[in-house]
Amino acid sequence: MGGSGYRITVLVENTVGVAAGLIGEFGQCLLIETEGGKILFDTGGRGWLVNNALALGIDLKTVDALVMSHGHFDHSGGMQAFLRLRGRLPVYAHPDFFAPRFNAAGKNPYIGVPFCREELVSSGADFVFTQEPAEIRPGVWVSGEVPRKTDFEPGDSRLYTLRGEERMADPFRDDMSIYCVTPLGLLVVVGCAHAGLVNIIEHGREVTGLAKVYGVLGGTHLGMVPPAQQENTIAYLRNLSPQFIAANHCTGLAMIVRLASLFGPVFRFAPAGAGFTLPAE
Repeated sequence: MGGSGYRITVLVENTVGVAAGLIGEFGQCLLIETEGGKILFDTGGRGWLVNNALALGIDLKTVDALVMSHGHFDHSGGMQAFLRLRGRLPVYAHPDFFAPRFNAAGKNPYIGVPFCREELVSSGADFVFTQEPAEIRPGVWVSGEVPRKTDFEPGDSRLYTLRGEERMADPFRDDMSIYCVTPLGLLVVVGCAHAGLVNIIEHGREVTGLAKVYGVLGGTHLGMVPPAQQENTIAYLRNLSPQFIAANHCTGLAMIVRLASLFGPVFRFAPAGAGFTLPAE
């Protein structure tokens, strides 16, 4: 399948879509299977990926690499549970992955990685920190740091980090996505799209050399951004005419319903337990 076809299974998401003993949690974890190997993208928030994989008949011990989209708890909280099961393997992340993260709107403001680097290394993480795009398997790219080029994707103003004792808007330099090359175009797999969905897709076109975008899967953060960003992003997506969209997690239920209405059969719901063989002929 590498470079041509992919099997992507949602192991963790806010909701559960199949009655198979799965547990929903706020977060995301995806398993991407290709002929070149198995890649886990994020780990959800509380370690339920282990339970859910078992319920779906998936052996996490066969995963070849872990890619972390960014340093938020709802994507990194399951890392230790996964690593203790799987053992040592490469973990791709941005150098800013462990930066302190906070949410001004939250009762518990800290929302960063709930483990220190040393804990994860002792559990089996061989960190590969990269700011540049990297082809980690044939046809599968880690985006590296995504350039911010649009003027309508400012990010989420509630989220901040610290520089020393100074509070500042989180630049999310560590927000990374996965680009999958398919015969029908580029498949973009996003974690939370803090870099802006349009920025991420345009960067993917440049990195892979594919002008045609086949589809998008994952958390778009569109449910939590200003209306102007929502409308501009939707207009951009409609102009792309993708053949597949499966937005979940931080997209928000209202935006998911809207995207389903706008894109019709192109849209797929992607709760925990959903599986997609892509590109679909």
